[in-house]
Amino acid sequence: MRQSFVHEAVVLMEPGGDVGAPGAAVTVALCGHWEHEPPCPLAPHHTAATRSGDELRLRVLFVAEPGSEAEVRSRIETALSRPGFDGPDGVTTRWQLRSARRGRVLDDEAEHAGRLLQS
Repeated sequence: MRQSFVHEAVVLMEPGGDVGAPGAAVTVALCGHWEHEPPCPLAPHHTAATRSGDELRLRVLFVAEPGSEAEVRSRIETALSRPGFDGPDGVTTRWQLRSARRGRVLDDEAEHAGRLLQS
């Protein structure tokens, strides 16, 4: 039975970088492309990004079978460990992964996690 998980990361991003690019990179790693029909094949997910100066804090909320959790986390970290992402507009956004770790589903994310479980 699938469960909800969170993976947190901090990346340093160049000024003017697209804050959506790391989330798109995660989606490509988990789904094969940033635009696809639902459901996500491995782990339905949502990435939230909050910028403060040159730091971008990411929270990836995802649902997966417990046996797939490690693979999902590995794919997220691999995607964020790359130095950048070429967006659909041809612009490359660059970043550097500073940290990544397990997080916990917060109370205000429980409803969203429930919707992901239904997908």
